[in-house]
Amino acid sequence: MSENTQFRFGAATGVGSLPGEDAREAAKTATGAFEDFPFLPELPARGPGADMIGRTAGMLVELYARVEPSGWRIGDRPGRDTRRARSWLREDLDALEEHTQGYQGPLKVQAVGPWTLAAGLELRNGQAALSDPGACRDLVASLAEGLRLHLDEVRRRAPGAEVVLQLDEPSLTAVLRGQVRTASGYRTHRAVDRQLVESALRDLVAVHADGPVAVHSCAPDVPFGLLRRTGVSAVSFDFSLLTERDDEAIGEAVESGAHLIAGVVPATDGPLSDPAGSVMGVRTLWRRLGLRPGLLPEAVTLSPACGLAGASPGYARRALVHCVRAARSLADDPE
Repeated sequence: MSENTQFRFGAATGVGSLPGEDAREAAKTATGAFEDFPFLPELPARGPGADMIGRTAGMLVELYARVEPSGWRIGDRPGRDTRRARSWLREDLDALEEHTQGYQGPLKVQAVGPWTLAAGLELRNGQAALSDPGACRDLVASLAEGLRLHLDEVRRRAPGAEVVLQLDEPSLTAVLRGQVRTASGYRTHRAVDRQLVESALRDLVAVHADGPVAVHSCAPDVPFGLLRRTGVSAVSFDFSLLTERDDEAIGEAVESGAHLIAGVVPATDGPLSDPAGSVMGVRTLWRRLGLRPGLLPEAVTLSPACGLAGASPGYARRALVHCVRAARSLADDPE
C-alpha cells in the first residue's frame, strides 16, 4: 500500500461518529479514550449538515449542496445547508484544538470518499452523481481541493499531530457491482469501471502524500486488493463481516506493508466480551494466514465495527475504552 513505512499507527481508535450533539464533550471523549490515536468526532444527531454526506459536501470547493426531501442535491450556490455544515465542522475543530493542546502523535480525521459521495449526492435531475461520469470527475476534483484545505486547517490547529486521513467508503462495493439504486428504486446504476474507481481513489490519496490515508467500510466484501493498488496505507473494516474468501487479499495487503484497522467491538448497545475474547478472531486469522505473531500488534489497530452514532452515550464510552483494553491484550500476548 502506501510508502509511509515509518509511520506508527496507534493501538486503538474510533471510527468517526459518536452519539449526542455536544462537540466539546465528544472531543473530550475521543481524545481521552485514545491517548495515542485520537480522532475528530462526528455528531450526526445535530441534523442535516452534520450527517456523513452533508458534512463532506460542506468541504467541497466550487460545488455546493442543499437538502431536498430525497437527500442532498448539488445546487448553484452556497445556501444555509452549506453554511450550517461548515459551521458545525468549525465547531468540531475548535473543540478538537482545545483538547489536543501539546499533543504529538497520530490524529485521525474522516471524510466521505469519492464513490460513496457520488452515490449519495444527487444531480439537479434527481439522479445520483454516480450516473454522470463528468459529474464524478468534477466531484473528485472538488473533494480533493476541499480535503487539502481541511487538512491544512487541522495541521494548523494541531501542529504536533501526524494527521491520518480516513476516507469513508461504505458504498464502494455496491458501486463496483452495480448495486446502487436509481432515484425510482426500480433499477440500479451500472457498475463503475474498476480502473476509474482506482484512479479517483489514487487522486485522493495523493492529496495527503505526506501522511497516511485509510479507507473505511463497514459493508461486506471490502475490496482489499483494489484498495492496496490505490496506495492507501490502511484499511478499516468490520471484522465480523470477514470470510475466508478474504484471507488471500488480507495476507497480501499485510505483506505489502498495509495496516489493518479491525472493527472488533459492536457499534450498537449490547454486552461486551472480555478484552481477550474480543481479539480471539484476530489471532485466529493471523495464524490462518501464517503471519509472524510478533507483527500482529504492529500491523493491527483495533476499533469499533462502525461509527457509534446509533449507540447510547454510555455504551459509546464503554466501547471506546474496551477497544483500548483489547489492544493492550493483543500487545501483551500476540500469540
